Amino acid sequence: MRGKLKSKSRSGCPVSIALDVFGDRWSLLIIRDIMVRGYRTFKQFRESGEGIATNILTDRLRKLEAVGIITAEVEEKDRRSVSYRLTEKGIDLAPVLLELLIWGANHEETGAPCTLIADMEKNREQVLAEVRRRWQERDSAPLIPKFDRSEPGDEKTSKRRNHGNKAHA
Repeated sequence: MRGKLKSKSRSGCPVSIALDVFGDRWSLLIIRDIMVRGYRTFKQFRESGEGIATNILTDRLRKLEAVGIITAEVEEKDRRSVSYRLTEKGIDLAPVLLELLIWGANHEETGAPCTLIADMEKNREQVLAEVRRRWQERDSAPLIPKFDRSEPGDEKTSKRRNHGNKAHA
């Protein structure tokens, strides 16, 4: 299923068009896993802890490749294995994912450590530069840890803001 996916957009709105490309939760989580967790293989995505079914994972990988967000590369050492990598179009989503991560941690109960989020929020440009550097150098070392679900009331991992006010940081 290589090439462009042809679909009629609902409107000429850039937000609507972008959501047609990557607007389902699975696509963004796959992009996140490649970008910040360093995942490259089908098995890594399947075992990410998100609970994606293999048929949906296969479909989303194909769609992301078809629209030019990721590329599938056959491994040189094992020609049966495929490694996925973001394209330039895909890496350009880094600011979007960073803002989603910050927004989610600031307004919802998450497993993200408050100090990590505060640091990322304060140093957005450095974080984005590091994401791009890792992409350019094909460095698959994780940028951020895998977050566990927090327990309600856990100050170290709970939401950082309540109706716009900073909580314990």
